Amino acid sequence: MKNIFKITYLFTLALILGSCSDDDDKLTLASEEASVINTPTNGQEFILNPLEEQTNIAITFSWDHSSYGTPTGIDYSVEIAASGTDFSEARTLATLSNTYFTMNIADFNAVVSSLGLPPFVSNTVDIRIKSTVGDPSQLPQYSDTVTISVTPFTTDLPRIAVPGNHQGWDPPTAPQLASSAFGETDYEGYVWLDGEYKFVAPNQTGDFEWGNTDWGDNGNFNGFLVVDDEVNCTATTGYYLVKADTDLLTYSAEAHSWGVIGNATPTGWDSDTDMIYDPATRTLRLTLDLVAQEAPDNGLKFRVNDDWTINLGDTGGDGTMEFSGDNIGVPTSGNYTIVLDLSNPREYSYSLILN
Repeated sequence: MKNIFKITYLFTLALILGSCSDDDDKLTLASEEASVINTPTNGQEFILNPLEEQTNIAITFSWDHSSYGTPTGIDYSVEIAASGTDFSEARTLATLSNTYFTMNIADFNAVVSSLGLPPFVSNTVDIRIKSTVGDPSQLPQYSDTVTISVTPFTTDLPRIAVPGNHQGWDPPTAPQLASSAFGETDYEGYVWLDGEYKFVAPNQTGDFEWGNTDWGDNGNFNGFLVVDDEVNCTATTGYYLVKADTDLLTYSAEAHSWGVIGNATPTGWDSDTDMIYDPATRTLRLTLDLVAQEAPDNGLKFRVNDDWTINLGDTGGDGTMEFSGDNIGVPTSGNYTIVLDLSNPREYSYSLILN
């Protein structure tokens, strides 16, 4: 009889303890709380300035600790995404155990730009905090989303397009001119022209299309641009250095014939060998026998109109071209395809391809 009582007592105790254990699980689950973001706040606006010291703090993220109902180590991930994407292509800014994180201007601008948001335009982005613990059975917790406005920037040189007869009047695929620096309006670049053409500005998202601001000649063909009542600019067929200043409202197109000269070429330093424009690649090309020469004292250079006023070389042999730069060396004698690429305005390149 005593044994039956003991068994009944132990069974009852087990039920009680089991019930308590279930209650503890429910209590732990009920006490879980996700982080709450303190900064930034909903609707806060951030305008990133390319002229400011880029190591300055741009934004501070701070949040309350998450709770998992029991003391445990928690990792926090700061996530950012373009608004309306439901974090489908989110970027993780940091994963850490602290409850705050700062970013400088350069890093924050790079992340925002990587989301595909256009520069110099106010965009909205979503931010949330993801918290996780070491126990794989515990699902991540997410804070409520905070939405802020950010205006990123680009350090790429500003550009305008040059559509016209030479490419079918299609602004998106037109050759482009670039200014000398951010905030400048002195655009220039090399364009193969064949009759009439105009200048087109990008829209807020950086796209070139009709309906954007465009400029043409004032009707007197004396090098002055107008926005209203303009006529198309015009040029005879050829390769031109085209310049346009959208502040001064001036433009010019100077025909340039590029050639190769140097003691690595058959005619030495006495005369140029002219290059031929390839419309398919928008490059100047030439096939020529070259003699091995060591830069910077020997080699070859590119110059315009059989004159040294405008010439391109490669100071330091690093592949970056400079006006009036050093001679370009030729490593091995042989037949070469020489390519001069002036299609990327203000960032010119070349190649010597041994055939």
